[in-house]
Amino acid sequence: MNPMALDLQHVSVIGAGSWGTALAALMAEKSQTVTLWCHEPEVAQGINEHHRNPLFVSGYRLPANIRATTDLTDAAHNPLLVVVVPTQFTRSLLESLRPLVGKECVFISASKGIEVATLTLISEIYQDVFGRDGLERTCFLSGPSFARDVLAGLPTAVALAGFRDDLLQTLQHYCSNSFFRVYRTSDIIGLELGGALKNIIALAAGISDGLGFGYSARAALITRGLAEMIRLGICLGARAETFAGLSGLGDLLLTATSDNSRNHSVGFRLGRGESLEDIHIGSGEVVEGVRTAQAVFALAQKNGIEMPISNAVYAILYEKRTPRSVVSGLMERDLKGET
Repeated sequence: MNPMALDLQHVSVIGAGSWGTALAALMAEKSQTVTLWCHEPEVAQGINEHHRNPLFVSGYRLPANIRATTDLTDAAHNPLLVVVVPTQFTRSLLESLRPLVGKECVFISASKGIEVATLTLISEIYQDVFGRDGLERTCFLSGPSFARDVLAGLPTAVALAGFRDDLLQTLQHYCSNSFFRVYRTSDIIGLELGGALKNIIALAAGISDGLGFGYSARAALITRGLAEMIRLGICLGARAETFAGLSGLGDLLLTATSDNSRNHSVGFRLGRGESLEDIHIGSGEVVEGVRTAQAVFALAQKNGIEMPISNAVYAILYEKRTPRSVVSGLMERDLKGET
């Protein structure tokens, strides 16, 4: 198919955290105006008056054609909405958007996670709220990408998944530039699960680093973590090869090895002996892996999938097990073949 016709001169980004702000800056390069919906009035004021997001990425000056608003109705009228809100708030946000958007509105979802209450992927939430037609007008963005790297114009590559190849091509070309490269795929489930599950493995890698276990242990956790990501993915309908790509292994490597990863940082502090309750995330940032661990534990139990590393993270977070006792349990399991 050829790229579809879509007016992208005026677009909206819903959510002004660090990643939403970075995507707004990226899209401001090609659009005449980008409307950025902010939950916090002080963020909207800072962007409109000083071209800076004072809460999340204050060190970066934003393009002048980004216009911030706290009025969801104001942001909903554009033909493309990029939704970047925490997973557990996605459903309520989409319900609020439903009466405000046009029937031809196109969405890009840039959130990562699984809804804990329903054990559903974000794509399933879009279908619940907007129906099958709305789901087919939605693409899903994921991959190894830190907001500050994008704001600094550093080379970054991500993946975009969707049902319609014409829409994928249009948005792929729109989002790509000299430093931000977008690949496309039809494996929505694989892309979403890669972006969600890697956060749990990043917590595990951080815990290992906090315990001082070294690089060999971290490498083993990442490798075996990827194996259990693939097991659950195949069970839920994903393609195994997707997990070898940007939204799988790529995002896993970034999140599990960088000190700039919130999930790795929280895991590191857990490994050092702090409790989850004592760890102050700060600045309104969300650590998706903490909530995703709940959903993945339930999904693994429901589907009979062996996910020992994810289960170990769940035990530390929600059963108050100590990291060292959980590691002992992992290492002393029955020996088996590598699968």
